[in-house]
Amino acid sequence: MLVKCLLGTVKMIRTLPLQGSVRMMSEVTAANAGRPTIFDKILDGSIPAQFLHQDDKCVAFKDVTPQAPVHFLVIPRKRIPMIEEAEDADSDLLGHLLLTARAVAKEQGLSNGYRVVINNGVEGAQSVYHLHVHVLGGRQMDWPPG
Repeated sequence: MLVKCLLGTVKMIRTLPLQGSVRMMSEVTAANAGRPTIFDKILDGSIPAQFLHQDDKCVAFKDVTPQAPVHFLVIPRKRIPMIEEAEDADSDLLGHLLLTARAVAKEQGLSNGYRVVINNGVEGAQSVYHLHVHVLGGRQMDWPPG
């Protein structure tokens, strides 16, 4: 975006798209209001997803905006808004999510490695307030990540 400065010169200013921020805010609002999140809608079938795994505790599906050649999510059927809000009683479920991530990564051919990420809260860049595990692979990951 071009803007004119006080000194009369024209400068290029980079503008950031609001789409992700707007979506994040709507997901936060939905979660806080107890309304269904996008993941609730995937679980109930009202939003389609390319499932890689389904069982009675969780599902795994391809991310619609992949950040790596292989990028899928593992989500519990039980809505836990964020890892910070998981309870001790959720320990078996949390372990199941990671074991499912491992099994699906193997099925997806990620034998050279992969990254497992759980974003938590605003500063953790959580965009949907339904706990989800990102699994990314198929390329060399960089460090530090963010």
